[in-house]
Amino acid sequence: MASPGSRWLLAVSLLPWCCAAWSLGHLNPPSPPPLVIWHGMGDSCCNPISMGAIKKMVEQEIPGIYVLSLEIGKNMMEDVENSFFLNVNSQVTIVCQILEKDPKLQQGYNAIGFSQGGQFLRAVAQRCPSPPMINLISVGGQHQGVFGLPRCPGESSHICDFIRKTINAGAYSKVVQER
Repeated sequence: MASPGSRWLLAVSLLPWCCAAWSLGHLNPPSPPPLVIWHGMGDSCCNPISMGAIKKMVEQEIPGIYVLSLEIGKNMMEDVENSFFLNVNSQVTIVCQILEKDPKLQQGYNAIGFSQGGQFLRAVAQRCPSPPMINLISVGGQHQGVFGLPRCPGESSHICDFIRKTINAGAYSKVVQER
């Protein structure tokens, strides 16, 4: 059995060889974990001025990364429409199926969600254990809910109060909750 000192000496002597082999291309550096991104309401997976640009930027900054920008539907327009009107549970189920079928994700993936995409990816993390989500970054996600009417001038405004009551009455109706 080798002594701790000889193991340390072996490690130190192999370190320069490993670094040289790596720099000469004899050892492949580990590939970065794949990234799954999900857009927010009213956006699309592939819009060249939003999610398409983010996907491209990540691919340029992290060579060799696989980026899957989720599309719910057959094209960009259907993806946008579904972000408004398709039942959330249906969207999460569709995404779970997409992720499960993608061979590049089977060892796990990182995820970034924008706005409601962050909220929905949280549901994916909880409901879809395979493939495993390693990390979730939520940008602008409403994990603690949404309240009120932004920038409405004060609690004493009759118009604001009417709008608040109308929103509260409709927000919890079955038709709104299912969409």
